[in-house]
Amino acid sequence: MTTITGIAAAPAHRDPQVLRWLGAYTASTLGDSVYYLALSWTAVSSGTPAQAGLVMTVSAVPRALLMLGGGVVADRLGPRRVVIASDTVRCLVVLGLAATLFLASPGLWALAAVGLVFGVVDALFLPAVGALPARVTARDQLARVQGMRGLAQRMGAVLGAPLGGLAVAVGGTASAFGVAGALFALSVPLLAALRLRPLPREDEQRDGTALRDLADGLRYVRGHRTLGPLMIVVLLSDLGFVGPLNVGLAVLSEQRGWGASGIGWVLSGFGVGAGGASLLLTVKGHMPRTGVVMGWTMVLGAVSIGALAHIPRLPFAALAALSVGLLAGLSGALCNALVQTECDPAYLGRVSAVASLGSLGLAPLTYPVTGVALGAWGTGPVFVVSAAVCALAGVYALAVRAVRRAELPEG
Repeated sequence: MTTITGIAAAPAHRDPQVLRWLGAYTASTLGDSVYYLALSWTAVSSGTPAQAGLVMTVSAVPRALLMLGGGVVADRLGPRRVVIASDTVRCLVVLGLAATLFLASPGLWALAAVGLVFGVVDALFLPAVGALPARVTARDQLARVQGMRGLAQRMGAVLGAPLGGLAVAVGGTASAFGVAGALFALSVPLLAALRLRPLPREDEQRDGTALRDLADGLRYVRGHRTLGPLMIVVLLSDLGFVGPLNVGLAVLSEQRGWGASGIGWVLSGFGVGAGGASLLLTVKGHMPRTGVVMGWTMVLGAVSIGALAHIPRLPFAALAALSVGLLAGLSGALCNALVQTECDPAYLGRVSAVASLGSLGLAPLTYPVTGVALGAWGTGPVFVVSAAVCALAGVYALAVRAVRRAELPEG
């Protein structure tokens, strides 16, 4: 294993550069979890449920509208610069909100304003985060880095909510927002210490406009024999998966009489499975016949999704969720790693934006559709249809020769 200069490089899990990146990403992910818990608690405490829902969703609109533009910014300015600026802005805004809540009761308008800022910043942050791994490690370590990123995401989900809840219990919502701001602040010096790998054509001047860069990136994705189909795979899997996980589980738990704790057990099963998939990829670092494994894990994961709505007992439902997490986590990590290795690094910001737009911009639009369908037909048919969409993603991946034959470099 060598770097682009021919000098031997350490494996990702022993590379100080990667570990700095991982520490910064983990701190930022924890900050996100604490922030969203504090925001939802403050919104519910300060207004009606409908008003709280509006506050929680106000960031989705600018994030969806500006995501593709954020990819252009990441490629033009460099991902590290964009991520540092994003976390700095989030830190200052959240600490400002904490100070405001400590001194006064500003009302829901302040929460909505902060949510709006977060939506704009996320549109810049997410594509840049997707483009950064290729700048801190060798190409043959990107699969392992995606596994490490998945572990950081699981840690943020598992530890962030209890940390935020503890902060609210001890010092109120102002304290929780202060903790979130401190975590965002922690990521900044770690990111600033990174030494980025140079990219081919990095010194070329960009003479075109941002709009031309965006059009160029979309043409690149559409014309690439592997990335174009991979974007369709990502979109289909997100459309099939996001609705049942975020809306259907609550309805399923209520119908089965599992209660709120039942949702927790099912989500815990999913989290353990997804964490196991990330750990496997982190340790192994390479998956032979990557495209085939990715496609089949999507198909098998879809079977587990469909079965989840037909399991009456909570322990078995949690086991099914563990299977969903393991298979979906592995297929998602492999898909992300293929995007990293197949993409020309000069386009990674824009390609990451296209991939993120599906999961964070379009897939949430299925929430109301899923809710209406659940009310009309019940959980069984809705979960089966969702499973069919996820299975279609896997079948499509297996049917497209370039994706089926895609391989991660062996480290």
